[in-house]
Amino acid sequence: MKRYDKDFIMLPTVDFCFKELMQNSKVRKGFVAALLSCDPEDIDKTVLMPTILDRDTPDDKQGILDVRVALSDGTQLDMEMQVAYFAFWEKRILFYLAKMYTEQLQKGESYGKLEKCIHVSILDFIHFPDDGECYRVMHFYDEKSGRAYTDMMEIQILELKKFQPGKEEGCILDWIQFFRGSSRKEFADMAKKSEYLDEAYNELLQLSADEQKRLEYEAREKALKDYNTQMDYALEYGYQQGIERGMKEGIERGMKEGVERGMKDGIEQGIEQGIEQGRQQTKKIFKLHMEGKIPEEISEICGISVDEVKAILE
Repeated sequence: MKRYDKDFIMLPTVDFCFKELMQNSKVRKGFVAALLSCDPEDIDKTVLMPTILDRDTPDDKQGILDVRVALSDGTQLDMEMQVAYFAFWEKRILFYLAKMYTEQLQKGESYGKLEKCIHVSILDFIHFPDDGECYRVMHFYDEKSGRAYTDMMEIQILELKKFQPGKEEGCILDWIQFFRGSSRKEFADMAKKSEYLDEAYNELLQLSADEQKRLEYEAREKALKDYNTQMDYALEYGYQQGIERGMKEGIERGMKEGVERGMKDGIEQGIEQGIEQGRQQTKKIFKLHMEGKIPEEISEICGISVDEVKAILE
């Protein structure tokens, strides 16, 4: 990236840029209004809250939100920008939502003080591959009657990559299109749709012209790219290791079985089965690793040595 490229503009999909955008009260108000399907003028104020969630004990997992907003009626929103696929995303957002909801009460206080909490996932990857919906709102429902149990906890998911320009219209969809922009022209075109999107575009211009902000943005962008590269390499390396190991075991097994039913057929079937077993074993190892299992536990579960587990994960 050229440091003095006059066409450079920060992209909202980089979480640093998104957080900076939400520091602007007018931008924040416009986006929150779109999420709540109301007129921005009906929103009294939006207040930024601390993004570090409380821990009941020192051993509790730390939760750090991207942007946390409180409304004058007590409603809270957690907005998370996620550019790359994250394993167990649905479990992570439930953890955040539950922590945000429960920490409203201090010891001895009435449950009546609890106010609505909304989690908003803005995803630059496909989370629900079976449909083309780019925006959805979810609550607790009765499976038989379809009646809502409560709306006190709500999840909204925006899948940027599913948006199709010209196919749908609506305030929230305008924001989805804005967030997925990749050039000054795209942002400038979107700015014409409302004064709040215009404010967001102007904020992007100011952020992009600030040398210190730009350095922070570039550092975060590089960190995201490095992380994704490392994950891609780890998965590819892990799969290859698993396949090679599976082929070796398959060939050995096939040769032994081939004595009884024919050497050629046994080797071919053994190789085929070994490759598939290697793939499945590798996927299982990575899944257990992402669940927090240590190599020793994975070794016991999968029936392979700790060194083999470490070789695949490393």
